Amino acid sequence: MTTDDQTDGETRIVEGWHGRYYEDFEVGDIYKHPFGRTVTETDNVWLTNVTMNLNPMHFNEAYAAETEFGERLVDGTFVIALVVGMSVIDISVNATANLGYDDIRHHGPVYHGDTLFAESEVIDKRESGSRDHVGIVTTELRGYNQDGDLVISLERTPMVLKREHAQPSAAKPPGWPEGIGTQPETDS
Repeated sequence: MTTDDQTDGETRIVEGWHGRYYEDFEVGDIYKHPFGRTVTETDNVWLTNVTMNLNPMHFNEAYAAETEFGERLVDGTFVIALVVGMSVIDISVNATANLGYDDIRHHGPVYHGDTLFAESEVIDKRESGSRDHVGIVTTELRGYNQDGDLVISLERTPMVLKREHAQPSAAKPPGWPEGIGTQPETDS
């Protein structure tokens, strides 16, 4: 880690996590993403209504009680969005674009109150043929519930910046415009 001195050494801007760059990925690496997330009824009802998913399995308790599951299921598109979001910290903080989400499989139901955890395995990595500043990384993203059951898997392919083009610093981490917040003092 690097730091940018702010004053005479008593205070300083310390570099935090800037995410992985293309060079940091190796085929076979597995990243267990931090921060499991408990799915709430509000999450499910909100996304189901916002996306106009009219399947009563997601919003009609009486209907769902009569199915083989006996209760409402969490909307699968919410599960996809959640596990993808969980993976951003390790996989795509430095992505310039997502090229695809492929081979999406729901392996088991997700219910209100389930806590999901996600991990990504790097399955392919290659230079971009059209952009020198990025490489293309493909991962298999897997989501598990609190019992360790695999509930979802998918392949995710972002274009990820190369470190030399990102030029991260403690004073300007990913997503921060230059000059915002505390800045290192320079010798005049």
